[in-house]
Amino acid sequence: MSQPNARLPRARLRRARLPLVAAGSAALVLSLAGCSQPVPIDAADGASSPDCAALVVRLPEVLNQNPDPNAPETGEEQPERETNAQGTGAWGSPASVLLRCGVATPGPTTDTCYSVNGVDWLMDDTDKPNYRFTTYGRTPAVEVLVDSDVVSGTTVLTDLSSAVAVIPAEAACTSVDDAAPTEEPAAG
Repeated sequence: MSQPNARLPRARLRRARLPLVAAGSAALVLSLAGCSQPVPIDAADGASSPDCAALVVRLPEVLNQNPDPNAPETGEEQPERETNAQGTGAWGSPASVLLRCGVATPGPTTDTCYSVNGVDWLMDDTDKPNYRFTTYGRTPAVEVLVDSDVVSGTTVLTDLSSAVAVIPAEAACTSVDDAAPTEEPAAG
C-alpha cells in the first residue's frame, strides 16, 4: 500500500519555499536593473566651485525630450545618468552627452562661436561626429561633449542653456561685423 502522507511534507515544503524563491528572484532582478554603473568622467579643476554646484542641481533629467509631436525628429531621448565626479553630468545609454563644469575659461579666439538661448558656445569639430562645445564668457566654463550620431548638438545646447545660464556671463562672442568701423584717411 502506498503512503500518501509521506509526500505531503515535501509538497508543503515546496509550496512554502515558492514565495521565498519568487521574492528572492524579484529582489535580484530589481537590484540588477537599478545597478547601472556611474559614468566615469574626470572632474575639471574648478568643479568644486559654487557656480558648478548651482549648475549641476539644475541639469535636466532628460535631453532631447520632444514635447511637440509635429517637430522634426532629432534622435532619441537621452535620460540622465549618474557620474562619478563632482561638477559633471551624463545622458544616454551608452552615454552620448558628457558635461564638465569648471574647465579652463577660453580667451579670445577665432573658433566658431554660437549663441544658443543667451549662452555663447565655442565649437570644436576636430573629432567629428563627436563635438566639443565650451562656454565662452563665463567663469567657470562648461564643456559639453556630444555624439552627433545619436543626438543633435543644437538640441543638447538648447536643453542645457537654462542650467548653464546660472553662471553669469562676463563676455560675449563677437564677429567682424561687431567691430567698430575705422575712418578712411582723408584724401588730400
